[in-house]
Amino acid sequence: MHKKSKDLQLQYEGFLQTPFLWHGKGVFDLVQFDNNVCNTDSFSSTIQKKLRLGKLVERFVTFELQQKKSIHILAENIQIQREKITLGELDCLLTQNNIPIHLEIIYKFYLYDSSKGSNEIEYWIGPNRKDSLSQKLTKLKEKQLPLLYTKECKNYLKQLKLPIHQIKQQTYFKAQLFIPINTIKKDYPLINNQCIIGFYCSLKELSKFSDCKFFIPKKHDWLIIPHTNVHWQIHSTFIQELTKFMSEQNSPLCWLKKSNGELIKFFVVWWSL
Repeated sequence: MHKKSKDLQLQYEGFLQTPFLWHGKGVFDLVQFDNNVCNTDSFSSTIQKKLRLGKLVERFVTFELQQKKSIHILAENIQIQREKITLGELDCLLTQNNIPIHLEIIYKFYLYDSSKGSNEIEYWIGPNRKDSLSQKLTKLKEKQLPLLYTKECKNYLKQLKLPIHQIKQQTYFKAQLFIPINTIKKDYPLINNQCIIGFYCSLKELSKFSDCKFFIPKKHDWLIIPHTNVHWQIHSTFIQELTKFMSEQNSPLCWLKKSNGELIKFFVVWWSL
């Protein structure tokens, strides 16, 4: 298999195995899409140009949905405009068992930081502290989902012959979550705890892994489940490479290989803990 195709396949498999952030009705009464979808682990679609990670995930979701006979995709990435000004975008309109659904697709990486905010949802933040789960859910509830009911969107729905009162609004929200390195095991009641797949730490805290090997995947490969077939670095080389990320205030996702062969995903953060 060509390396590019192999990478894409591994990214797709990692995407498939990422859990949904919740099931059924969750925070803010947002309803998660029925996740019993995929009939194949093999990604056979082609992607011609380099997409940013969010758009790549949208392509994966589309491919996954197309495997189900009960699902028919009507339109994707629908720009809703008012006098040439874009009001927003609908990720996907589809029917499932002939029921029309407006689906918003989200795939996120969040770290748990209890110093940021005042409740569990606010504690989940982006690796560089530029976004948060709370902000994303608020945007979904107050901006992205209400877009469906704007006058401009109603005109578009008429073209598709979709009665607006019949359309269900749902999210397809997957996430990889990371907790502080020394956290004692606890339960997070508002999210699916299966999304917690690793830890995060500061540069200083890496000294305890001096006998381990490391790898820093490129952004698209953040989706991939760690495997051994990469160019591993020793601790000293890894620390040198990390210094550049830290100076640029960029928290990279990394892989750790312990001496017993265990593979772990983790973030090294530039901000003080």
